[in-house]
Amino acid sequence: MGYQGQQTRGVIAPQRHLDDKESLVSEPTNKGKTCRQSAAVFNVVNSIIGSGIIGLPYSMKQAGFPLGMLLLFWVSYVTDFSLVLLIKGGALSGTDTYQSLVNKTFGFPGYLLLSVLQFLYPFIAMISYNIITGDTLSKVFQRIPGVDPDNLFIGRRFIIVLSTVAFTLPLSLAKDIAKLGKISLISTVLTTLILGIVMARVISLGPHIPKTDDAWVFAKPNAIQAVGVMSFAFICHHNCFLVYGSLEERTVAKWSCIIHVSTLVSVFISILFATCGYLTFTGFTQGDLFENYCRNDDLVTFGRFCYGVTVILTYPIECFVTREVIASIFFGGNLSSVFHIIVTVVLITAATLVSSLIDCLGIVLELSGALCAAPLIFIIPSACYLKLSEEPRTHSDKIMSCVMFPIGAVVMVVGFVMAVTNPQDCTHGQEMFYCFPDNLSFTNTSVSDFQLTTQLSLLNTSVFQ
Repeated sequence: MGYQGQQTRGVIAPQRHLDDKESLVSEPTNKGKTCRQSAAVFNVVNSIIGSGIIGLPYSMKQAGFPLGMLLLFWVSYVTDFSLVLLIKGGALSGTDTYQSLVNKTFGFPGYLLLSVLQFLYPFIAMISYNIITGDTLSKVFQRIPGVDPDNLFIGRRFIIVLSTVAFTLPLSLAKDIAKLGKISLISTVLTTLILGIVMARVISLGPHIPKTDDAWVFAKPNAIQAVGVMSFAFICHHNCFLVYGSLEERTVAKWSCIIHVSTLVSVFISILFATCGYLTFTGFTQGDLFENYCRNDDLVTFGRFCYGVTVILTYPIECFVTREVIASIFFGGNLSSVFHIIVTVVLITAATLVSSLIDCLGIVLELSGALCAAPLIFIIPSACYLKLSEEPRTHSDKIMSCVMFPIGAVVMVVGFVMAVTNPQDCTHGQEMFYCFPDNLSFTNTSVSDFQLTTQLSLLNTSVFQ
């Protein structure tokens, strides 16, 4: 069969007429293989552990904590499976980009649909990164002694523009995604620090936050929306061929190893983050977890700073993909130096303008997860493999693909309808009730004990007196 022959060689044969990554990924250098594979792992983990991770505790609230944990494991498994499936599809079709794979499988209509999805998802991710950057860093600057909280220059919109001009735009103008490996490593280390802060606060702050009545319900009606949020958090399919193309040794076996390691690291971080975040705030959990913490919690302020830096460093990877789609559709896969700059500036400017008008992260995650992430994770990889593979119907890959396809369709349609008809409340920018001394009596801990042991050290609520 066709796949057997391709797998024997262990590489994906290039398809030059749709090779839309040559302008992004440089020719491999003579560095060691371990370094190249490590950089690929960090790029994949960094792409997964982006803005979506901040919404995982919120997905636990949406689905119910027990069911939410099961769904998170399931989404991570499907992500791992479909990422490998895409590269197998490339081997079957003799293609080396996501667009060329779908074009060869379903023709131009499929190619056009994929291009729209591949553009929308990373573009929406860029918007969400800007929202997070503005929300987190504005609160960080408010904690600087002597700074007026109402100062225009520490407002979220100004922070978004400043971070764009100073950091995300220069990084996004690079042409080689492989060079982002070290930046991705820094981002992963910062995410680990953030996880440590969230874990510390579940111990020190969690007991003093009242638990909602439905905190431990097994399942809730919004589980489909939760899958959308989780899908948004885990998807990196739109740039997997770019990362694969940066490898020195491009084989299905090497790619499978990289994806398994990346997924294990990502799901471990995601489960810890989702569990600790939800256990701290239960039914009060917001789409952006950092919106739950009090503004003058200095440890969390440091966490906000780390997360702001993390999403700034992750932003260029998403910009690479949006630019790749534009180059593929309108410029034959190659951008001149001038158009490379123009397209990058236009994309980043558009994302900046939209993000300055939207400030509710939860809704962004739900809609993007349903409309973009579900098709890219569940539907398209399985559809391509089912059409290309000559394996028997009882083959494990085909069975799994047959399961993924209808589930993806349900998540996409139902998730979108529920997100639109049943939008969740967003308390963006508002201090939570437990941050005010007058509301301490609402907690499940005695007021006197709370005031003596945690009022100043944890919440620093004296500023509100």
